[in-house]
Amino acid sequence: MTLEDVRIGGSRIVLEPHNCFACGSLNTHGIQLALHAEGGRCWTELELDRRFEGWEGIAHGGIVCTILDEVMAWALVDSDNWGVTARMQVDFKRPVPIGRRIRGEGRVVDVRRRLVRAEGVLVDATDGTVLARAEGSYMAAPDARKRELK
Repeated sequence: MTLEDVRIGGSRIVLEPHNCFACGSLNTHGIQLALHAEGGRCWTELELDRRFEGWEGIAHGGIVCTILDEVMAWALVDSDNWGVTARMQVDFKRPVPIGRRIRGEGRVVDVRRRLVRAEGVLVDATDGTVLARAEGSYMAAPDARKRELK
């Protein structure tokens, strides 16, 4: 898995394989999300398998939060912001089914210096039913750290 569609200011970037639980290709226990980011937005589509199950047939709430956090955080990269989650609030609307195609989307809603606010939504990819919504605040990394990450 590569993040081949990720762009900063319209320029495509390529990331080295890494161990992130959500998007890292090296983490065999992780979700290994295929992310696409551009224009202050990020999206992914996937089907969760049973290893991410909470109650029978339903994704664990922590996994739902992880997907939402990841698409919101990656929405920041187009504005050349790389950040860590400072705050996140999730509203669970419906159970997220295991084995059904879902789509996570994140978008930047406000940038104030190093604090970036984003919104995320997780929907059923087949019928568009909203499964969960999130709001998050991200503290952008200082310039020196951004250079390291790139």
